[in-house]
Amino acid sequence: MSKEKKLKKPIVSFILLTNIIFWPLFCLVGVTKMLGLSTWLFVVVHCISSWASTFAFAILFKKIYPGQSFIQFVKSKFKHKIKVSVLLSVSTIQALIFLTIMLIVLSKSEVDSIFTLSSWGMLLFYFFKTLLSGPFGEELGWRGFALLELQKKHSPLKASIIIGFWWGLWHLPIWFTTGFTGIDLMKYILFFMISIMSTTILMAAFYNLNQNLIIPIIIHHNFNFFIGIINGNLSDLIMYNAILYGIAAVLIIFINPKKVLYGKKEKSLLYGNPTVM
Repeated sequence: MSKEKKLKKPIVSFILLTNIIFWPLFCLVGVTKMLGLSTWLFVVVHCISSWASTFAFAILFKKIYPGQSFIQFVKSKFKHKIKVSVLLSVSTIQALIFLTIMLIVLSKSEVDSIFTLSSWGMLLFYFFKTLLSGPFGEELGWRGFALLELQKKHSPLKASIIIGFWWGLWHLPIWFTTGFTGIDLMKYILFFMISIMSTTILMAAFYNLNQNLIIPIIIHHNFNFFIGIINGNLSDLIMYNAILYGIAAVLIIFINPKKVLYGKKEKSLLYGNPTVM
């Protein structure tokens, strides 16, 4: 029995296939919306579309890691115990960003409520919807595989910038559903990309400190959830996020805790053992 050939450019293949899978699913989301179908159906289709990167990685897995088990690989991404210090650091940074944005919006807003959701039930629904769509659907492929794979050749900082760029670009079709045009659209895209790349740097730093995929999932979820519950102009919200997450990323780069973004480090700390059986 001949051995399976290993992909020569696994990350390129992963990004291409992720987009190939995502575009038709995204169009299906649009069709569901335009036809005015059930809200639950729209939510389900929307969540499925966000799993494009996981579907792509699962399809390519045997060619990326021949002879290995996909299930065991996934399990290995959650095997390390969550460090309280890492969890508290991430939560504090994002909570401070959220509170700062909320205060800015509150000082400028003339609306009755600072929040978009009017009941605890809606808040709980949005919490789990946000968790199941972006964070759970995207992190295995983008961080669990692509980011750590790139770190075999590049510093975590450089790897996070590369992945952040392509992860941001993957959202391209979503940009054109915002309703922005011309200069407003260009500003939105610029601030969106800054936000995405800054957040990816935070993910890389704290993921390397803990090596449990729950960490980037939490960071991703908090980013989406917090921006979604503030009742403010989308363009302004993404600008505030870009500025504040950008500041946080720069501080983390300068602090470089335990040299997890650049400098001398243990390879095993950064991406573990890739040959999980």
